[in-house]
Amino acid sequence: MNLGFYIILAAQFLSALADNALLFAAIAVLKDLNSPAWHTPVLQQGFIVSYIVLAPFVGAFADSLPKGRVMFISNIIKLAGCLAMLVGVHPLLAYGLVGLGAAAYSPAKYGILTEYLPPAQLVKANSWMEGLTVAAIVLGAVVSGMLISPDISTPILHALHIPMLDTAAELSIVAIVLIYVAAAIFNLYIPYVPIEHRPFSRSPIFLARDFWHCFRLLWKDPLGQVSLAVTTLFWGAGATLRLLVLAWAAIALSYDIGDGAKLTAWVAIGIAIGSVLAAKFVKLEHSVKVLPVGIAMGLLVLVMIPITNSTLATLLLIAIGAMGGYFVVPMNALLQHRGHLLMGAGRSIAVQNFNENLSIFAMLGLYAVMEKLEFSIYLIIMVFGLLLAGIMAALYKRHGHDQDRGQM
Repeated sequence: MNLGFYIILAAQFLSALADNALLFAAIAVLKDLNSPAWHTPVLQQGFIVSYIVLAPFVGAFADSLPKGRVMFISNIIKLAGCLAMLVGVHPLLAYGLVGLGAAAYSPAKYGILTEYLPPAQLVKANSWMEGLTVAAIVLGAVVSGMLISPDISTPILHALHIPMLDTAAELSIVAIVLIYVAAAIFNLYIPYVPIEHRPFSRSPIFLARDFWHCFRLLWKDPLGQVSLAVTTLFWGAGATLRLLVLAWAAIALSYDIGDGAKLTAWVAIGIAIGSVLAAKFVKLEHSVKVLPVGIAMGLLVLVMIPITNSTLATLLLIAIGAMGGYFVVPMNALLQHRGHLLMGAGRSIAVQNFNENLSIFAMLGLYAVMEKLEFSIYLIIMVFGLLLAGIMAALYKRHGHDQDRGQM
């Protein structure tokens, strides 16, 4: 791995750090506005709706320019959304603008790996990427959790005496603005990679048809189908789990939002551990064999229900995260490899993002409905864990031997 790869990692780390810290800051703003509980999952739905609506276009956009330039433009859009929230735009709208930038950013950040590195290094590169992304999730939760905590934010606000900077959430957003600026600087130094699969047309109709063609192509490919199904389920489950942990921590452990945000970091630490183990023990050609780990992860989520001890909660969340990291990293690498061969990195990842974020949108919608109906958090956890384990078991039953028959 050369210097250019580490510049890509640094840019992704900082951008992901800001994205994840901003989520908790936005939740804190919603609480300051006395918004109802179901606004929290809707907040994340607003973030990911751009991934769904713009999926036919962002992949072509990522493939039409050098990936580093795409990442820079996308990061500026994120920065604009963050500044909008700081000046008083409602979090549901401002965080949606950040999601617009993130939707354009994602095909480029993963697509550049397949263009910059040989296939033999993709699992390792993905482990680095996922590991640092998870580190950004950890630090984002910790930093935001600290800054929105009154014990830390109040002295800082008194010391700074900045006009119109009155709340802990606003202080957190100011720090996040600086992180986005640093990410944009690193974007400028990402190595130039030649464009391999430039779109034939910029017509929206053509791009929509091309996206549909790529969508069907990836779902019809045996290895593309299983990897796409697994990553789709994982990221839908992961987004919902983060909100579940916040709600569960408030009831089972009597945590406030700051402590709950920091608790979610343990899941991310577990994912980092699982990612490292996957890089060491799982080869690209054997990646389908990790599916049973996903079944176990769903069942382990049910163990959250009886736990009321913070130490046991921490260990459980690390274990859940480690299982997730161990099975999703090989699936992600396999999906990128098949997509790159079939249609080009940017468009294949746009298809991936469309499916994953449709899953996130659906799961968050289910969570919001259950919150609206005032379901017990323990019932929600049971539904979530059984749904995850059941779908993973069905996928393993259907696709468990596909890789033995597929062509790498």
